[in-house]
Amino acid sequence: MPEPALVSIITPSYNQAAFLEQTIRSVLEQNYPSIEYWVVDGGSSDGSVEIIRRYAGRLAGWVSEPDRGQADAVNKGFARATGEYIAWLNSDDLYYPGALSEAVRALETTPQAPFVFSDVESIDEAGRAFNRMRYGDWGLADLMRFQIIGQPGVFMRRSALLETGFLDTSYHYILDHHLWLRLAALGRPRYVPGALWAAARAHPGAKNTAQAAGFAPEALRLAQWLLEDPRFQPLAGQMRKQILAGAHRFSGFYLAEADQPKAALRHYARSFGLSPAAALQDWRRVFSALANAAGLSALQEKARQARRRRYQKSADGKQSNR
Repeated sequence: MPEPALVSIITPSYNQAAFLEQTIRSVLEQNYPSIEYWVVDGGSSDGSVEIIRRYAGRLAGWVSEPDRGQADAVNKGFARATGEYIAWLNSDDLYYPGALSEAVRALETTPQAPFVFSDVESIDEAGRAFNRMRYGDWGLADLMRFQIIGQPGVFMRRSALLETGFLDTSYHYILDHHLWLRLAALGRPRYVPGALWAAARAHPGAKNTAQAAGFAPEALRLAQWLLEDPRFQPLAGQMRKQILAGAHRFSGFYLAEADQPKAALRHYARSFGLSPAAALQDWRRVFSALANAAGLSALQEKARQARRRRYQKSADGKQSNR
């Protein structure tokens, strides 16, 4: 019987001691028998290193040293990884039980796919689920329109990663989407409907919360890169309006998250002018930004909390029935 393929997992970490142990355990407690796990810490001063040391005997290796940000830390792990398949899990996120086994099965039954991905659940600081980010059977053109895949739910072939290159360290916010695009230019990725391999944690220190406004300029920069990079021609030329509309829609989303509703609405308006269909994907978010700009943010927050409670009640019910 052939040996199971080695899976390399990288966790970049910096001052996330509150969540780091849960992340590490979610990897080490997988039922998959062949895992190579690297933890790359950026020189934390909050007790993270002590947590890593407790698990050092079960890791392939770890470092704690200053780096140039998340992309640099992940790239250090990529350079050390030797597995046939590879993924990274940030130090505040989690894998669900069985994630690696299911991801490997998807990769091995779709050998032409450079990466596979599942939906991703949103969890709060206490680990309670409050939303499911649902994706679709997306290929290169969809990703070029800024259909965004949650990074914790992605598993790649290392051969494809080596062919396309590691993370671009000049990106700090949408570094993952930049990589998915380059990988998707090699072949169509595979979405696994109904699968839920990972959770992304929302908390005040998370990048997509604390630094939400930083996503917008990078999205516009990435759109321009798509239009200029020869790997995406002639498709990018044919999709110019859709690419720019997607970048403005994405920017509007994150500016709304950053509590900048007027700036968000300007980007949504630009998106609508380029491609109404693209902008209307976020129609709820547009109405939310309008309400916030009109001073109705309290009502919007109540509606958001109600949606969270409904999802949590549903998620708790499903858990109790298992």
